[in-house]
Amino acid sequence: MIFTNDKAIYIQMADRLCDEILSGVYKDDDRIPSVREYAVLLEVNTNTAVKAYEQLAREEIIYNKRGLGYFVTPGARKQILKVRKQEFMKERLPELFRQMNLLDITIDDVAEAYKKLTEC
Repeated sequence: MIFTNDKAIYIQMADRLCDEILSGVYKDDDRIPSVREYAVLLEVNTNTAVKAYEQLAREEIIYNKRGLGYFVTPGARKQILKVRKQEFMKERLPELFRQMNLLDITIDDVAEAYKKLTEC
């Protein structure tokens, strides 16, 4: 994984795990890689992975079964979608609309481009 400088690494790790849940790699009650396994996979310090897992546990995206590891909380996908949609609408959409206005791009232009991209 290539990390960016705009967010802490543990947050980017948590985001990646959420992406994997959204894409169906992990489903409700599936076991996810251990903290150590995920740290090795992403080539980061184990303490960083611990912070990512703790963050996701606080958000009730994953839960720990003592001695067995971490698992996806039932309903986690729905929760992630809800939060991400809110963030998108609040943080990204206003800038997108601003750019559309500056560039004279209409909703119809966007719909047409979207249709072309999804036909592939």
